[in-house]
Amino acid sequence: MELRHLRCFLAVAEELHFARAAERLHIDQSPLSRTIKELEEELGARLFVRTTRSTQLTRAGRLFLEHVQRVFVALEQAKDSVKSAANGFHGQLRIALSDGITPSRLPALLARSREEEPEVDIRLFEVPLAQQIKGLHDDLYDAGFSMAEEAGDGILVNSAWEDELMVAVPARHPVLAFKQVPLKEVLRYPLALGDPAICEGHARQVDRILRACGQEPLIAQHVATFDVMFALVSAGLALGLAGEAHIASSREPGVVARRLTGKPTMLTTYLLRRDAEPSEMLARFIERVAFIDSADDLGAADDS
Repeated sequence: MELRHLRCFLAVAEELHFARAAERLHIDQSPLSRTIKELEEELGARLFVRTTRSTQLTRAGRLFLEHVQRVFVALEQAKDSVKSAANGFHGQLRIALSDGITPSRLPALLARSREEEPEVDIRLFEVPLAQQIKGLHDDLYDAGFSMAEEAGDGILVNSAWEDELMVAVPARHPVLAFKQVPLKEVLRYPLALGDPAICEGHARQVDRILRACGQEPLIAQHVATFDVMFALVSAGLALGLAGEAHIASSREPGVVARRLTGKPTMLTTYLLRRDAEPSEMLARFIERVAFIDSADDLGAADDS
């Protein structure tokens, strides 16, 4: 089995169409079909069910796809490690990011890491939560950030930082009559919320807050990114619910942040890692996460 077999398999598995896969690989369809046949013969299993109308993965093909994807991630990381070493770095931390985590502390954390350990190369990987968890188990990532408080057996989940949940409001909206907006007032209007399939942890936390209110929200649209959320808000099509830092970083004009009434409702970002003794590099990174959060808390206390 050669890498060309895996590249061909991956292209067909992702396109589910031999002609498109051949075009993507810049080869003719006939050699692509031969390569897949060679691979199936070597594995002793059919990987695709192919008809005149469709191409589908078999169960064996779906299982094989999971392994092949990890092979290519590992290869990319191996190349990154070599490049890091060639550029003078003496180590590398692979950090996964999922769920639309709030950006409030990440820049400060990366800057402090660079200042204290300039010889360590930190690589960020934006991946779905399920891929992050699987990657942590498979040693593709050293740690990750997510807004999901549960990650299953073998993964440690610790609070990293918090960000206040606020309402993103269009300019000239009736809600702006309130300096602090009651949640029941927010629920009178259509909402743009994070897509549970993509921003899983963020969506869970917001959904839990809305359920506690005991009133069904009117959802205008589920969005995959906060940029789209704030575009809808700016256009006056919906209100948004997001962390203060996300709203503050919005590039859309006419988006106003309003606090909710009562005690501040906080969204939590978690640090995930394997349930094992961390390397010295990772242990120092974890210490920096705690320092950044505590320093921010002190700053907030000074401001109050």
